[in-house]
Amino acid sequence: MALTKERLEQLIARSTDIVVATDRKGMVSYYNDGASKILGYTQDEILGRYSAQLYPSLEEAKRVMAAMRSPEYGGLRIVETFLTTFLSKTGEEIPVAISGTILTDDEEREDGTIGFAKDLREILRKDQLATLGEVAIGVSHEINNPLAVILNQVELLEGDINRLAGESDSSVETERLDAMRREIGRISEILERLGQMVETEHYETIQYVGPSRMIDLRRHYEPASDHRLEGLRILVVDDDLGICRTMKEVLEIEGCKVSTAGDGVEGLRQLDNAPFDVVLTDVVMPKMDGYELYRSIHQRHPKLPVLMMTAFHYDRDHVIKRSRLEGLEGVIFKKPVDPKRLCEVLIETTSRNRS
Repeated sequence: MALTKERLEQLIARSTDIVVATDRKGMVSYYNDGASKILGYTQDEILGRYSAQLYPSLEEAKRVMAAMRSPEYGGLRIVETFLTTFLSKTGEEIPVAISGTILTDDEEREDGTIGFAKDLREILRKDQLATLGEVAIGVSHEINNPLAVILNQVELLEGDINRLAGESDSSVETERLDAMRREIGRISEILERLGQMVETEHYETIQYVGPSRMIDLRRHYEPASDHRLEGLRILVVDDDLGICRTMKEVLEIEGCKVSTAGDGVEGLRQLDNAPFDVVLTDVVMPKMDGYELYRSIHQRHPKLPVLMMTAFHYDRDHVIKRSRLEGLEGVIFKKPVDPKRLCEVLIETTSRNRS
C-alpha cells in the first residue's frame, strides 16, 4: 500500500510520541494525540499558543532552538535525540529526546519547526532500577557476611549465659538474645526481598510522607487461602511494637481485621469499646502480664478465646501454667511465630468456639 499524504498524517496524528509543529513566530500549529496524552493539554488549549509554554522555562525553549540552528546536534537546522524537558499541564517535568528540524520556505527563510519527542521516563526508570539492582546485590552480599557472624556470636553468647547462670534464672537475657535473632531475621528478609526485586525487575511502592513514595521491602506472605479467616476480628497485645506490626501484616493478608495494643491495660480498653473474635497476647508485658490479662478477659468476656505467645524458654512466673489451669485456649510457643501455624490455630480455635 502506497504511503499517501493522508495516510502519513493519520500515522503522525495517532503516534504515541509527542509531535509538535510551530509557525515562524513560534506559535503551535500542530499538536498530535500522543502529545495530548503525555502533556495533558487538549488541542484547543495549546494550538495558537507560544511553544515555550511546553518547556519549564523560556531559557530551555531558547536552548532547543539554538541547538536546531547549530550543526553540532545532527546538522544545520536539525537535532537528533536532543535531550530536554517538557512541562505538562499538571506541572510535571517530563524528560524527552527531541528529533526535529527547522522548516523553510522556497526562499530558504525559516518558516517554522516540527519535532518528534520521545518520553524518556520509563527508559530512565529501567536504567535506574538496573543500577540500583547492581548496588542492591553488592550491598546484600556485604551485609549478609557480618550478619552471619553476628548470629553465630549470639548463639555462642547464649551458651555462655546458660553455663554461667547455672541454676539461676536467665530468662531476661534469653529474651534479649531472641529479640536480636528476630531483628537479624528481619534484616535477612529485607535482603532477600531486594534480591527478588532485582531478579524479577518488579517492585512495589508505599506512601511515605505526603506524595513521596518508597520501595516496599516488607515481607510478603502467601495467603493461606482459607476463607474461614476472612473478617475475623483479632486483637494483638504485645509490648514489642515490631511484633504487633508483623502480626498485623500477616493476619491482614489473610483477610482478618486486626487491632493492636501495647500492653494489657490498653488491650482491655479496646475490648470494652469494640467486639473481637479472638485475642492473641504476649506472656510477659509491663503493667499487666498475660495471665492477668487473661483473667480479666475471662471475667468480662467469658466466651472470648485467648491465645498466648512468648519468646521465653522458661516461664518463671508460671503464667502459662496458671492460665491453662483456668481454661486458656492455647499457647503459640514460641516467638517468632510461624505464620502458617498461627493461621491453623486461629481457625481451630474460632471454629471450635462457633460450633
